[in-house]
Amino acid sequence: MIKGIIFDFDGTIIDTETAWYTAFSEAYEEHGVELTLEQYSTCIGTSLNTFNPYEYLMTDLKLPIDKEDFKRAVQQRHSKLMELETIRPGIQYYLDSAKEVGLRMGLASSSSMEWVEKYLDQLGIRHYFECIRTSDHVENVKPDPELYNQALTCLGIMPDEAVAIEDSPNGSKAAAAAGMNCVVIPNNITSFLEFEPSHHIIESLSHLDFDHVLTRRCFQKTG
Repeated sequence: MIKGIIFDFDGTIIDTETAWYTAFSEAYEEHGVELTLEQYSTCIGTSLNTFNPYEYLMTDLKLPIDKEDFKRAVQQRHSKLMELETIRPGIQYYLDSAKEVGLRMGLASSSSMEWVEKYLDQLGIRHYFECIRTSDHVENVKPDPELYNQALTCLGIMPDEAVAIEDSPNGSKAAAAAGMNCVVIPNNITSFLEFEPSHHIIESLSHLDFDHVLTRRCFQKTG
């Protein structure tokens, strides 16, 4: 049996990714440019990428756009879209179930602490997490395993005693690099991306029995 669960945040606990893609896509369309999912996906789950959606129109396409105005408009649109988002299916059940059996719970996010705390407080779930590690705590974010390594140390458990819950390829790669089993629950955006076959990939945590994760049964290969 496992001793702890470490959750990703963006796209995993609450689907911030779909709102970001929508906000950026609409902003790009206003300037006659299509933002493809393939292009945008390189920046999902990490801050390390060659594609910066805030700057691409100005730096690569040389469009005469005020960067601060553009950034402000995208963020305002994202905030408006996020008013419609709630905690993803199955997450609350897993938080309650893990707490009931005494699992250690942590959170590892490539976003900033300010960003994570904002939505944890909004959802009323911050108290579930003994340890929160964000981009403010590490030199390298996902897919580097540093966030997970720090969270494991903070919780006092070994990689093979914990399970990561992720939604993106970068996040699942980070968990695997830290030596952890990983349950992947893609959202509307990341469901189109490719994941390593070694992970347990499922549409929603509500479709995965908590006991199967607790006993690691979902990671056992059959056939």
